[in-house]
Amino acid sequence: MKTHTKRLLTFLMLLLFQNNIHAAENSYTLPLTLAVEAASETVRSCEALGYNVSVAFVDMFGQPKVQLKSDKSTPHTFETAFRKAYTIVTFGPNYHLETSGQVADLMSKNPAFYNAVLTIPNVTPLPGAIAIKVQGNIIGAIGVSGAPGGEKDEACAKAGIDKITSRLPE
Repeated sequence: MKTHTKRLLTFLMLLLFQNNIHAAENSYTLPLTLAVEAASETVRSCEALGYNVSVAFVDMFGQPKVQLKSDKSTPHTFETAFRKAYTIVTFGPNYHLETSGQVADLMSKNPAFYNAVLTIPNVTPLPGAIAIKVQGNIIGAIGVSGAPGGEKDEACAKAGIDKITSRLPE
């Protein structure tokens, strides 16, 4: 393995460690009832547009709290929704990003970084997830997969987040 690749992988691992420190600093945890409500609204908003999707809510530690699969969504969407959400909680805090689409844009500008990122388990730099923030800190993310395009996935995730935003601490 080339030296610059080793350095890049070490840097990425340090970022992931730093991400866990950010998570520990933020003590707010989204209640399960709100996570379920946001995920359900995400599915509902996509179904209203004719999209059969899967949805995942992951907490700041990358742990799935809610995963829903609409009746006609295809098999790969369940895992892809989780991976998109995991990606934004992994990279969002350190790079000040709020969507997995922004992560995908960042990765596309540096092929070596992109290739190194692809070696990290569960990271999928594709559009389709949005961070949930409280007091400026990411507390989790909703990932969506199955709409015809990541921007449509992100629009459905936004609808789910909008459903609960008024009940989040300011």
